[in-house]
Amino acid sequence: MATKEKTTSRQGSVSPAFANAIKSYLDGRAKNDELFAASYAKPGKNIDECCNYILQEVRASGRAGFADEEIYGMAVHYYDEDSIKDIKPLGAERVVVNHTIELSESEKEEMRQQALQDFKSEQLSALRKQEKEREEKERLAREARIKKQKEKAEKMKGTQLSLFDM
Repeated sequence: MATKEKTTSRQGSVSPAFANAIKSYLDGRAKNDELFAASYAKPGKNIDECCNYILQEVRASGRAGFADEEIYGMAVHYYDEDSIKDIKPLGAERVVVNHTIELSESEKEEMRQQALQDFKSEQLSALRKQEKEREEKERLAREARIKKQKEKAEKMKGTQLSLFDM
């Protein structure tokens, strides 16, 4: 029951999420099915080409939605059939992988706490930024007042004051 590690090139033809979903299924199948493990280890077969084969089959069918079992069946067929070779990438295809991740209650609570902590940190950072901006504005205003007072004092240094100047 030896399984061969498949390498993927990711030349933009297959999304990583789609390829990972297919690879994960095939790895599990090869682990539990010795006959398929032999097909899965065939030289010249790889995940990228398998995914491109699936996309070709989907496009040729004209349908927009498939059950997981149908897609996995196409993947198994690709590895089982020796006549399927040299599959070319189709280009930009949009594939939606509809697998969901179920979290335990403790994981959900941990995620809530992390989100709350992140929110608090963001708000605190924003408040600190506002405080620094306010302090900078006050400093500039204070410097401007001092400069104005110095200029006024310099101007008045050489002039004689009369009662009417006050």
